[in-house]
Amino acid sequence: MTAETDDAGVFTSEDPIELFHEWMALARAKEPEDANAMALATADATGFPDVRMVLLKDADERGFVFYTNLESAKGLELKDNPRAALCFHWKSLRRQVRVRGDVMPVSAEEADAYFATRARDSQIGAWASKQSRPLEGRFELEKQVAVFAAKFGVSRVPRPPHWSGFRLSPKHIEFWRDRPFRLHDRLVFERETPAAEWRTKKLFP
Repeated sequence: MTAETDDAGVFTSEDPIELFHEWMALARAKEPEDANAMALATADATGFPDVRMVLLKDADERGFVFYTNLESAKGLELKDNPRAALCFHWKSLRRQVRVRGDVMPVSAEEADAYFATRARDSQIGAWASKQSRPLEGRFELEKQVAVFAAKFGVSRVPRPPHWSGFRLSPKHIEFWRDRPFRLHDRLVFERETPAAEWRTKKLFP
């Protein structure tokens, strides 16, 4: 089955990544802020789930990229169980995209290139924050920020070894659009491996 174009033209491509970029472009034009915000769901080695909001930094045919402290809860969970799910919800558009797949680290070159684009204060914060670990008080964090700000001075701030990115290679992408009386549109793209062709199907709402 191939993707169909409905009356409103909401499903306009048989390539889910191309369709995602169309929806993201509309979200960036309509959402008040952080159109690239997504819920990231992971699970630890025992299968216990966890979820939090992160920002999408890149998306192409290889997958969806986000960055984090590798020693954070999500970093450790992805190390033990390298599979995850994403959910984009654009309330102003009444649309949602859900993604599931395997997760792998981005290359050091990719991480370095993205880190170099971050604001300097954010770069220093990546060194100062022991993400997800106990914090006695705000002063402890501010002290660490001051320590690393002094260490790097006016020189370039390198990427910390404990900070990098992950790429989710999608096996399942669902596009959801709100419709009257909860008779929503749901279009799913699925494939077994990154090299396989996408299959599509529609779901009951």
